[in-house]
Amino acid sequence: MSLKLYFSPGACSFVPHSLLQVTGASFEPIMVKLHKGEQNGDEYKAINPRGQVPVLIDNGQVITQILAIILYLDQKFPACQFLPTEPVARAKAIETLAWMNNTIHPTFTHIFMPHKFSDQADVQANLKVFNTQIYKGLLSELEALVQSSTSPWLFGDNIGPVDAYALTLTRWGSIAGIDPSTYPALWAHVQKVSANEAISVVIERERLQLNLYKPS
Repeated sequence: MSLKLYFSPGACSFVPHSLLQVTGASFEPIMVKLHKGEQNGDEYKAINPRGQVPVLIDNGQVITQILAIILYLDQKFPACQFLPTEPVARAKAIETLAWMNNTIHPTFTHIFMPHKFSDQADVQANLKVFNTQIYKGLLSELEALVQSSTSPWLFGDNIGPVDAYALTLTRWGSIAGIDPSTYPALWAHVQKVSANEAISVVIERERLQLNLYKPS
């Protein structure tokens, strides 16, 4: 099989995983169990020395980093129209994806894995509290993005990477103790994304629960 995607359940690899399923193309999804450290093993490091997911392999060509993979899939499957073709609209969609990846995503990392940024327990606790508040504000920006959208999906008539990433980031918020219903437009959109036939297959394959929020 020429197309392979290395993913970890619930990680940002959900985005290209979803896009590949939407294409209807034949591909091999290969699970990497991050909680077991499989990303640090010699076998996986031979594929991606950085030990990260996702990784896309197409006819032996290895592509890493979520933005690069999204852009590659957009060009490989143009009929899916994952991203707009009009220059300004396309730039705005990529701008949003970059913000999701370089701002919202690492903010969650500070909440979920504060040990990456300090070996001191008190500092780790402060990082979690501080960044949870920042994350709430970032979800508010996503809420505003959904509210301002005039198309069926974010940035187009077809479901795309911004929609899948919005689902992932909202789900992460629930892991951080943020009630997704606090953002009604975003939460409704996330549920709409999850109801898509192809996306629902990926959710089942990754065995994901959409809302992990537990009231204190």
